[in-house]
Amino acid sequence: MKEILSMDNVSYSYDSEDEVAKKAVDGVSFTVQEDEWIAIVGHNGSGKSTLAKLMIGLLFPEEGDVNVFIEKLTENNIWEIRSRMGFVFQNPDNQFVGSTVQDDVAFALENNGVPFEEMVTRVHEALAQVNMSDFLDQEPHHLSGGQKQRVAIAGALALHPKLLIMDEATSMLDPQGRNEVIHLVEELKRKTGLTVISITHDLEEALLADRIIVMNKGKVLTVGTPEQIFARGNELEEIGLDLPFALRVSSLLRENGLDLVGEHMTEEELVNELWTSHFSK
Repeated sequence: MKEILSMDNVSYSYDSEDEVAKKAVDGVSFTVQEDEWIAIVGHNGSGKSTLAKLMIGLLFPEEGDVNVFIEKLTENNIWEIRSRMGFVFQNPDNQFVGSTVQDDVAFALENNGVPFEEMVTRVHEALAQVNMSDFLDQEPHHLSGGQKQRVAIAGALALHPKLLIMDEATSMLDPQGRNEVIHLVEELKRKTGLTVISITHDLEEALLADRIIVMNKGKVLTVGTPEQIFARGNELEEIGLDLPFALRVSSLLRENGLDLVGEHMTEEELVNELWTSHFSK
């Protein structure tokens, strides 16, 4: 597997009137490999959104290095590296610049000098990938929240990125819109081998990741698979994170005397055990 992104002992502090500025990111190191889905989770103020800005060069570290596609991210190469990355942020309205859906998806392509005929092809392909082909001429502000995020993802996909970074991309959506966007990204990753970094406070979303990085007070608290991370449920709750619904229900059932085997990551796993072990006899 090939390294896509890495942080090597990265620290960053925002301006402060205090004599000693508090570090928003403090000595963070990790590596993301090609074709991985990495979820970065933490409560508000844990440093995860600062990490997103450091990854895409909106901020540069005070200490340490950010490496993307094996290159150290600098002011000299930022635009070339960004052309191979896609971003989807919390509020899609902040990303819209075109008067129609197709104009918006084409905007970054035009800025990157993509020839017109190829640009048209890429716009149609990207909108088809997110099931938004019927909305070519719609004005973005007429779309639902989930549809807006689909268009934002299409704008990122049209660049043919090697890496997609989503910073709280589902936090403003209702449950249906959130599920649509997450399952869409899951399908795109499976079909195209896209590498995904999802920055979120939603541990239900993090269940889909290959690995989870847990941030707390600007530092990496722990890294592991979803199963390894959620085995530390009490520790996650202590730092202000809500466990996935199925894990919380499993814990309550055990506390009330029901014998359950193993941890249940999803509601389907929990229902299956309850049915086969307790209700089907």
